[in-house]
Amino acid sequence: MILRCGIDEHPGGCRNALQGTTMTARLSRLCALWLAVLCCGGSFRSFANDDVPSTEHEQAKPAKELFRGAVVLVTDALKQRGLKAYPEELKGQVALETADGELLPILPDWRGRAFYQDERLRRRKVELIGFRRPGIPFLQVLTIYTFDKVGQRQYTDYWCDICSIPMYEIKPCDCCQQDIRLRFQPQELPADLRDESTAQADGEK
Repeated sequence: MILRCGIDEHPGGCRNALQGTTMTARLSRLCALWLAVLCCGGSFRSFANDDVPSTEHEQAKPAKELFRGAVVLVTDALKQRGLKAYPEELKGQVALETADGELLPILPDWRGRAFYQDERLRRRKVELIGFRRPGIPFLQVLTIYTFDKVGQRQYTDYWCDICSIPMYEIKPCDCCQQDIRLRFQPQELPADLRDESTAQADGEK
């Protein structure tokens, strides 16, 4: 007997159609299962990433501090302490020598480089606003204050008289390419960095 199932008109045709339908259903279920796994996996990864802070968030911005002392050549400071070192390896390196005798090497960046270039800024009393990052010994300088012969605090930078713009290291003016000069301006410390010793020192002047 020939069964008509609307798909095939020979014996066994209906069976083949049913098998094809069953296979299609299985494939559909497998696809749905894989889709669910992929979606869940993506959600898990998303949740996991939310729990891991980014590098920018992990690195807290260091707070500015006030550092006092005098900037000296590292070779001179070590020699005074009786330490022998090869001067060629330390040539030109400078550090802030605090009142406690601690040596803080200065990072030669856009602001600290002036201490490497200009000996007029060394071996004199200074107050430096800057910060140190955890695990790094270098002091990163943001603002420089020196003191004149009568002990008056002076904000210190370089100045172009032609263009009237400040500079922070010895080099030709960024604008006119002419020479610049070392500039001193009487100025108090920012209010958030003043302490009792600052007020006492200012009162003695």
